[in-house]
Amino acid sequence: MPLLEVRDLQVEFATHDATVRAVNGVNFTLEDGETLGIVGESGSGKSQSVLAMLGLLASNGRASGTALYRGENLIGMPHKAMNRIRGNRLSMIFQDPMSSLNPYLTIERQMTEVLELHKNVTRREAKKRAISMLEAVRIPEAAHRIGQYPHELSGGMRQRVMIAMALLCEPEVLFADEPTTALDVTVQAQILQLLRNLQHDFGTSIVLITHDLGVVAGLCEKVMVMYGGRVMEQCDAATLFAKPSHPYTIGLLRALPRLDHDGGELTGIPGNPPNMAHPPAGCPFHERCADASDQCAHEAPALQAVHGTHWLRACHRPVEAMKTRYQETSHV
Repeated sequence: MPLLEVRDLQVEFATHDATVRAVNGVNFTLEDGETLGIVGESGSGKSQSVLAMLGLLASNGRASGTALYRGENLIGMPHKAMNRIRGNRLSMIFQDPMSSLNPYLTIERQMTEVLELHKNVTRREAKKRAISMLEAVRIPEAAHRIGQYPHELSGGMRQRVMIAMALLCEPEVLFADEPTTALDVTVQAQILQLLRNLQHDFGTSIVLITHDLGVVAGLCEKVMVMYGGRVMEQCDAATLFAKPSHPYTIGLLRALPRLDHDGGELTGIPGNPPNMAHPPAGCPFHERCADASDQCAHEAPALQAVHGTHWLRACHRPVEAMKTRYQETSHV
């Protein structure tokens, strides 16, 4: 049985104008010690999928489907039961550590509270464990830093504090929402290496939410590409970069700078993502796709297997035609 199995996950938000269908039928599995990358542009439904599983949707949000963690369905789980799991067995690193950390509380109080709640330890023991975890995430002078407030730390240190808080209870699944956003490239590399090391040390499974395919290449084993609330392509990371077969995936890769390409312009994806308050009848990507046909505009493609059950895509175009197109238009 997978550690986490998500089936037909749907997320909707009720607004004054219309119902926004943010996530439409997402399916994936996560095994012990595995890293899954969820990629796509802003508004594709990446973060809302995870927030729905953790019971953290906005008050006007509603989730349906199943998200089985060790056989227990997280969707619709009562708050008391969810609070026993969330922050303990399932943890999340939020996108912006400055807004996620409480500016009125010291790092010590924010970290020890987690241990006191979930592990029932004394304040003294909780502080000792918190300092040890800050040292594990490579924060210098951890015994001094733990008494500071978030605004006294740099962006990179705040992000490390968020990682330390998420790992305090040694969770089985760590959800990381854009953990390197707004950090300089040196700190980004350090954070990614830190996640690799911590995964090796604790055996934690990771779901990484990002728009940065470079981060995916360096950390993830499996990748799920989302657009317009739907899964466009899903496969292992090596296949995605070597043989992408969905027009959206190809567009993302063509827009990625490469060290082995000297000169030339990057090719962006024209247009804008769809309005999910009024989603298109067909493929959500058809208005921006250079290979779209009339069928794409009126009929949404199903997520079908390309090779076994490990490579899935939602597109009407033949697989081989899209792989040939990528080879012809790529920088290689």
